[in-house]
Amino acid sequence: MSVMQQPTRAGDREREQTANDLGQALAQGYLTMAEYEDRLATTFGANTHGELRELVADLPLARLRRNDPRRRAAQVRAAKLSVRIHGGVYIAVSLLMIGIWLAVGLGGGGWYFWPVWPIMGWGIGVASHAIPIWAHGSMRPARIA
Repeated sequence: MSVMQQPTRAGDREREQTANDLGQALAQGYLTMAEYEDRLATTFGANTHGELRELVADLPLARLRRNDPRRRAAQVRAAKLSVRIHGGVYIAVSLLMIGIWLAVGLGGGGWYFWPVWPIMGWGIGVASHAIPIWAHGSMRPARIA
């Protein structure tokens, strides 16, 4: 006795994801405008996951999603935020060390400016984090044509 598997119904979320994939395929040159319009109309009329899969079966979905400009923009925003956080913590801790140095100097008379070493060492790390992101928006090396 074999069990027939019922087709799974698709919801609006799945239809929207398929429409996004089709839009990426159009933007990256995998579909013509006529193909895109036909597939898009079919997408919003689809009732099952199988119907949606058929619409994108011949498209390289992994490549479409990897080259998505929205994904790239989100990565750049995250990288820039990480530099702001790293720089803010660096400044806060540097000011704390200078405050400790000042308190020790006023209390005991030792005026050797020891915070220069951790500030300089950490500063090199912050700079090596920030420069590639400021230069081209990510920590990945720049690609040559």
